[in-house]
Amino acid sequence: MATAVALSAGVHTAHATAPAQNARAGSAAATARDQAHKTTNTSVTNLETVKVTARRYEETLQDVPIAVTALTARALTDNNVQNLADLQGLVPNLQIGPTQGTTSTLTVYLRGIGQNNPLWGFDPEVGLYLDGVYIARPQGALLNVFDVDRIEVLRGPQGTLYGKNTVGGAINFISKPLPVHETGSVTATLGMHATRNLEVDYGNASKDGVWRFRVAAATLHHGGYGHDLLTGSPNNNQDVNAARVSLGYFPSSAFNAQVELDGVSDHSNPAGGQRLAIIPFDPAHTPQLSNPWNTQSDQPPVNLSNSGGGALTLRWMPTANWEFKSITAYRSSNSNMNIDVDTLPVSIADNNLVYHSHQFSQELQALYDNGSDLHGVMGVYYFNGYAGGVNKYALLALPPYQQLGYSLYVGSGGSVDTHSLAAYADYTWRFAPRWSLETGARYTHESKTAIIQNYTYPNATFTTPNGVQANFEGSTAADNLSPKLTLGWKTGAAVNLYATASTGFHSGGYNIQANCTAIPQSCRPIRNETLLNYELGAKMSFFGGRLMLNSALFHALYHNIQLSVYTSYVQPNGQRGFFGDFTNAGKATIDGMENEFAWQMGDRWTLSGNLSYLHPRYTQYISGGVNIAATSKFTYAPKWNGGLTLWKHFPLAGGGDVAARLNVTYQTLVYFDQNLSPVLAQGAYGLVNAGVIWRTGGAWTYSLEGSNLADKHYRTSGFNIIALGMITGYYGPPRMITASARYQF
Repeated sequence: MATAVALSAGVHTAHATAPAQNARAGSAAATARDQAHKTTNTSVTNLETVKVTARRYEETLQDVPIAVTALTARALTDNNVQNLADLQGLVPNLQIGPTQGTTSTLTVYLRGIGQNNPLWGFDPEVGLYLDGVYIARPQGALLNVFDVDRIEVLRGPQGTLYGKNTVGGAINFISKPLPVHETGSVTATLGMHATRNLEVDYGNASKDGVWRFRVAAATLHHGGYGHDLLTGSPNNNQDVNAARVSLGYFPSSAFNAQVELDGVSDHSNPAGGQRLAIIPFDPAHTPQLSNPWNTQSDQPPVNLSNSGGGALTLRWMPTANWEFKSITAYRSSNSNMNIDVDTLPVSIADNNLVYHSHQFSQELQALYDNGSDLHGVMGVYYFNGYAGGVNKYALLALPPYQQLGYSLYVGSGGSVDTHSLAAYADYTWRFAPRWSLETGARYTHESKTAIIQNYTYPNATFTTPNGVQANFEGSTAADNLSPKLTLGWKTGAAVNLYATASTGFHSGGYNIQANCTAIPQSCRPIRNETLLNYELGAKMSFFGGRLMLNSALFHALYHNIQLSVYTSYVQPNGQRGFFGDFTNAGKATIDGMENEFAWQMGDRWTLSGNLSYLHPRYTQYISGGVNIAATSKFTYAPKWNGGLTLWKHFPLAGGGDVAARLNVTYQTLVYFDQNLSPVLAQGAYGLVNAGVIWRTGGAWTYSLEGSNLADKHYRTSGFNIIALGMITGYYGPPRMITASARYQF
């Protein structure tokens, strides 16, 4: 058995200011946040402490025995993080971005674990949380970064505290806290590709601080990176409007209530993909276009997504040791998307997906801290979610295949209802001055009911079916216990070591695209995944806190791995067909190493970065009765990846400072499909980014930012449909230079 070797930790960006966020949300904490807000324009000359809530209560990043990267509001701004996709290169072993053919559906992999099929019935394997509320579906989940206090990325299974569907890890998106006096800002941005963004926020409170509110809005636009050469409409553009409203009632230091409402309307056009090979079924044998974002599509540019929700959070602190919390939340999303996989003016592989989801969740927590040797949290969690829609796709719907009877029109419709109930507890006991023991467990019962109605049709009107691929209702249930055990040892004030064994659980269900007629086993339930992770970590500080180094080694045992694949079959006329299938691969072992550091080299120079190594391998993968583990590889799992950021600060005599940043990221070869297509795979590449920020010492801040300055063309996802000989790649953004002005009061 291979031994796991990997370092994991989280060091914030070296010059980031740390706004305090107290789990009890009392008035003292609010004052501390306000003071931190006032000092964001000062020149930072040391590495400061970042507070995180990775274990559901507040503690410093260097004390938490979890592999977590925390980026504060200032760190996000200074590193030009515009949405969650920009975290790639800043977080070890993270692959994140839009799902192929879309601009706002989230695909995320941590340590080689993730899910790139966003259809209902397939759950993400990295949990996304907005202010403590789980976002179940990936549509519209590629969140834009505005009005944010902090983003935490937790690596490794988080099954005890965060529950199901966190086998890879979890991402906490934490919005700014409510203020105790008037505060606000306006930020305007202009740049290449017709970028024009405006972000505003305003908050205030009553004189006694009992009532507090905050509103924030953003309108984000750019003209895209390519065009449909037939219609002239832009591809990969941005047309997003978002808003968030928060209202708080703080009658005493022992009780408070907060209501949050948020919404996003995304009317961006679809992403443009590049054909990486001539499609044999294309009568014109159209060659590849030189611009990877250009298309020649026969489908309208539809990529609509609307999502939002609300949450009510109640906190009651009856004693100095106890806090009770209730989080009641509702969220929904709707989308209508066209994905022209062939990118041609003929219908070789065209898709239209109409989708709706809604969810209700209720969580009750009890947090305890005796102020000395024992603290932790226990709670219960309930989730009720619905996801449904229809995916209409047309294959070979053009002459001469229509006349030959080879065309295939399929409507995959249905829904999945999910009910989940869980109870958990996690406590840390400091049983000696330098030793601590954390123990926890979570029990989950979950049931899923799927209605699957997949029909074939004689033409593209999709009105009267002429065949049945699947028409059934199925139910499945699962029970899971996810324990965790961590031993911590502080060798001194500057070194924190830990060893942990943690578990994760990813729910199964049904394949909404099942074809029972051709492949009967595709209509059977998908088995649940489980993961057991062993990890050794070290969080260290040297030279009076001027150098921080966080490292970890991990070894994970992964079972019943759920894989999204394309399965081919033979139609009655002898023509090959295919559908989006799902399979359980069996077993795998994942070894890895992660390192993060921040080094203040002097009063004006700071260097930070990360380096990670990943070695996942299947040990059992049965396909057609044969174990193909030796020839299979993980997708979205580069062997090496990392980044370096160098900062130079120039204090100004009249106050304020200018900070210049140079950032380089790098990753090795990555595959995007289970067939391991070398044409679709992205080879090793690096990106160069830079920025200059002028903080005037007053209300104004100006910045000039550049990303992908070498204008590198690099693939981030793609399709490989062997039955059609079709390989389509989707690319990351080209060179982008923007200028921003921010006024803060």
